[in-house]
Amino acid sequence: MTEIDELRGRMARQAMHFAKAKGYTSSPVPKVKILYVDDYWPRQPVMYEPGIVIIFQGYKVGYCGSKVFQYDPRHYLLMTVPLPFECETFASVEQPLVGLGVSIDAQMLQDLLIDIGDDDYLMQPRAESCGVNLSPLTDEMLCATERLLDVMARPLDARVLGPQIVRELLYYVLCGSCGASLQELANRHTHFSQIAKVLRRIESQYADNLNVEQLANEVNMSVSAFHHNFKAVTNTSPLQYVKSYRLHKARLLMVHDGLKASTAAIRVGYESASQFSREFKRLFGVTPSDELARLRDSHVMMQG
Repeated sequence: MTEIDELRGRMARQAMHFAKAKGYTSSPVPKVKILYVDDYWPRQPVMYEPGIVIIFQGYKVGYCGSKVFQYDPRHYLLMTVPLPFECETFASVEQPLVGLGVSIDAQMLQDLLIDIGDDDYLMQPRAESCGVNLSPLTDEMLCATERLLDVMARPLDARVLGPQIVRELLYYVLCGSCGASLQELANRHTHFSQIAKVLRRIESQYADNLNVEQLANEVNMSVSAFHHNFKAVTNTSPLQYVKSYRLHKARLLMVHDGLKASTAAIRVGYESASQFSREFKRLFGVTPSDELARLRDSHVMMQG
C-alpha cells in the first residue's frame, strides 16, 4: 500500500466518525456533508445540488445522457447546476464508500473571482460547458481536504477555520481543469449562466405552470436556441428537466417530511395523482409507496 493510499484510508476512517446514516449527513463544518454507503446501490435516478464530491474510498459511476463518468479517490465530481442523472454506487460492509460533499456558495465564488482578478488566464473559456464535470483530485486538494477533516474534531475550529478551508478547495477547483465551468456560472453574460438562472427559477417555482416559451423569453433566447443551450448544460430537455425535478422533490417530501404520495404530488404541481404515480414509476422503477418503504427500511439520507 502506498503512502497516499494510507492517507486516503485514514481520511475515510475520520469521515466515518461523523456519518450518522447511509447517504449524506451534515458535518461540523458549514456547507460540508459526509457521504457514507456500505452496500452496493444499483443504477438509479438521483438529483444533486451544485457542489463538489470528493471520494476517499469506493466509487460511483454516473450516467447523464450519453455521458458516463466515474468519481473515485482519484477523481472529484463538480456539479455547477442542480442536475438529475443516474448513479451506481460500488461499496460493501468491508469496503464502504466514504467521502464528502461541499456545497458551492455563490458569494464565496464571486469573492474568489474578484481576488483572482487579472490572473484568470488560468481559466480558459470553453465553447460549451456542461453542468457535470469530472477532474483529477490534485495533491493540493487532497491536502486541504485532510485539514478539513482534522478541524472537524473541534467544534470551534470547524466553525471558524472550516469555511476558510472550503474557500481554499473552491480556489483549487477554479484553477483546475473544471475552472471554466465555475467561471461561466459566475459570468452573467454566458449562455451557461443564463441557463443556470432558469434552473434557479425552476428550483424556486417548480410547482408553477412553467412553459418553454416563458422560460426562453426570460433569458432573451429563441425557443430553438433555448432548447440547444439547455440541453448542452443539462443533457436533457426543459420539460423533461421540470418533470424530473418535480418527481425528485416529491420523493424528498415523502421521505423527509412524511407526506403521503397524493399530498406530495399536489405540492410539486401535479393535478392528477394517477399521472404522478405513472410518471414516478417510469422514473424510479417502483410506485411511490414502494419507494417510500424501501428508503425508510434502508435508513437512507438523500441529498436535497
